[in-house]
Amino acid sequence: MRNLLTLLLLLIVLGCNAFPQPSDDNKLLNSNTDGNNPSHNTSVLSKKQWAHGAENCDGNQDPILDIYQHTLDTFIIRQNKCLTYEAPFIYILIGKERILVIDTGAIEKAEEFSLHAQIKSAIGLMHQDKKWLVIHTHSHRDHTAGDQAFSAQSKVKLVGTKATDIQEFFGFQSWPNEIAHVELGERKVTIIPTPGHQEEAISIYDPTTQWLLTGDSLYPGKIYIKNWQAYNTSIRRLLDFSNQHVIKAILGAHIEMTNQPGRDYPIGTQYQPNEHPLDLSVSDLHKLNFTLEKYQEEAPDNALVFDNFIVEPMGFFQRTMSDIFRFFNT
Repeated sequence: MRNLLTLLLLLIVLGCNAFPQPSDDNKLLNSNTDGNNPSHNTSVLSKKQWAHGAENCDGNQDPILDIYQHTLDTFIIRQNKCLTYEAPFIYILIGKERILVIDTGAIEKAEEFSLHAQIKSAIGLMHQDKKWLVIHTHSHRDHTAGDQAFSAQSKVKLVGTKATDIQEFFGFQSWPNEIAHVELGERKVTIIPTPGHQEEAISIYDPTTQWLLTGDSLYPGKIYIKNWQAYNTSIRRLLDFSNQHVIKAILGAHIEMTNQPGRDYPIGTQYQPNEHPLDLSVSDLHKLNFTLEKYQEEAPDNALVFDNFIVEPMGFFQRTMSDIFRFFNT
């Protein structure tokens, strides 16, 4: 019942359309900015299919975490879609001195499950003596629910999600108009402010993999925008950054698109057998920025539908509900 009530509330708050139609602007953009315009990009990941739920979740035997090891010091985790339809992704970047955990997912610590213990087991004995740093792409519950598993650990620094927590830890003096860095030990990652979806949202660039990790600011799904002008500026900031750095892939926090251009799965879906790859590309970032430049002063009336993602401004009621949730979570 609790899950049903949550889903009903989300349906009301988000006003979700399962299959929005592309606007004329986006048809023109997708046909003219890329010569061949494939429906999705070739993945840089060797993992070609993630655990994607089940038609009958009562019989689902998938583990709580689908763990992908990209290299000895880089991991991506997806949470079980039958346990949380959000199925958020968690990223683990390991340096010579510290283990960086980006987001803690939607599953709370339970007696039989600890995200910290699961990650510790996955990364192996060679990293057991290192310190841990846990940060979040933003403060929404599906990215912070696992925090409890880390809060009591002696070697873990868990960075809070309030504006003061983020600005103090990363040393921002002029948020969001500057970037910051975190040294993991011969692996220095860049922290880029990207408010818009949520006020304290950040993206992370890892020069080792040349990945840009964008949380809910850009991913293959329906991206709800709370502050349209802030989001415009954030995407331009990411584009400017991409012009100065090599980016092999843009990796977000969810997969909600199908493998058909412009088509997403309805909210609450727990079975996605034909889903889009996790990767987006810098080409997608260019297309998004190109379209957003047409709406610098005012958000569009309808969702902007691209082949690989959808951007939709929140309405007044949605923003109000977001403010209420943010008030009680900070």
